[in-house]
Amino acid sequence: MPRRDKTNYYLDLAEMVCQRSTCLRRHYGAVIVNNDEVVSTGYNGAPRGRVNCTDRGVCMRDELHVPRGERYEICRSVHAEANAIISASRERMIGGSLYLCGIDPATGGYVEHANSCSMCKRLIINAGLAKVYSRDDKDHYRVIDVQRDWVENDETLNGEFNY
Repeated sequence: MPRRDKTNYYLDLAEMVCQRSTCLRRHYGAVIVNNDEVVSTGYNGAPRGRVNCTDRGVCMRDELHVPRGERYEICRSVHAEANAIISASRERMIGGSLYLCGIDPATGGYVEHANSCSMCKRLIINAGLAKVYSRDDKDHYRVIDVQRDWVENDETLNGEFNY
């Protein structure tokens, strides 16, 4: 069996982490890596101590027919990227990378065009992360250069929000 390349290795870890998700709508896992060391991980789910959607058996956004990328304020989950960031010190994240994988629990397939929401993008920028790798399928991914793609090309200035 050929040796797995490092990018897909870290994306495989993010995919494993997303199995802890307590969201009914999407399972996301995030892994922060710096200097070839895993700094932290995170998955999407309700804040500590609150009832998870998997325990409730209902997703409020699904009940209200909210499209992907809208009305995050009514979602019970803390996003995977945010959970990974709050579990690490900024000092360990500066210049590092975040690996993101999303799974659709309804199909078991990868979330098409998985991307960080506007709030998570801001957190990633302020955490000092340099790159985001987002899995498209088992062997393919997209690379986001945080400075170029999210800072210099600030979507909030041109109204072109990419979810």
